[in-house]
Amino acid sequence: MAINCHGKLIDLTIPKVMGILNITPNSFYDGGTYSDARSILKQVEKMLAEGATFIDVGAYSSKPNAEFVSEEEEIRRLIPVITLVLKHFPETLISVDTFRSNVAKLAVENGACIINDISAGNLDDKMMETVANLHVPYIMMHMKGTPQTMSSLTEYENFIKELLFYFSEKVAKARSFGIHDLIVDPGFGFAKTLEQNFELLYNLEVFKMLELPILVGFSRKSMIYKSLNTSAEFALNGTTVLNTIALQKGAKILRVHDVKEAVECVKLCQMTC
Repeated sequence: MAINCHGKLIDLTIPKVMGILNITPNSFYDGGTYSDARSILKQVEKMLAEGATFIDVGAYSSKPNAEFVSEEEEIRRLIPVITLVLKHFPETLISVDTFRSNVAKLAVENGACIINDISAGNLDDKMMETVANLHVPYIMMHMKGTPQTMSSLTEYENFIKELLFYFSEKVAKARSFGIHDLIVDPGFGFAKTLEQNFELLYNLEVFKMLELPILVGFSRKSMIYKSLNTSAEFALNGTTVLNTIALQKGAKILRVHDVKEAVECVKLCQMTC
């Protein structure tokens, strides 16, 4: 199981860690923290040193009820950061968290090598065609609605079955465009209640029937800190616990704020295989 990033095959037989670099002023945990070149480079250097295989850059917060950001503003935030990171760390494998095809195209033209789409093409009908033309891996997440509306869209007749059907349809569509490297993200926290998030984790191994790498993103999310009656600031231990469970259930990429702890999860879980 491998994906091709700029001609480099990344073997996912051993799970990998994707470090989060939010360059938004309003992300739920680290919004506004990385707003200048020095802080951005320091964080990227730290994540790479701790063992991150990918750096996922996001310029549009997708937290529940996030404020709308124009395409122009997303590009203005994003492209200089990609250029900056690759100037100082040219071997970095950059994933871009966007649901807009124009942003995806510009990001890859400036050196990004993965597109991470929270909407799996639902918010831009040109996204899959664009990704196919760019010849980059595509992460498809499950979400209903938009970041502004998803919290009210949590009704399902058969929760797990509907998610599997969603991904089956999306994979077929992506294949029809000629996208070869696909990764599925069940979308913890997106259009799901607290109980549904844990039901999803309990059934995570079911998604292995898609025969594609599974990415999970629990990092410091409300499903952890609300369950523990704490805050995102104190949710690292909970994140580590859920990452461990996900690895045992077949996850191949952990998307996290805290790379060192996630890499340790992978190492220790590999010792029990």
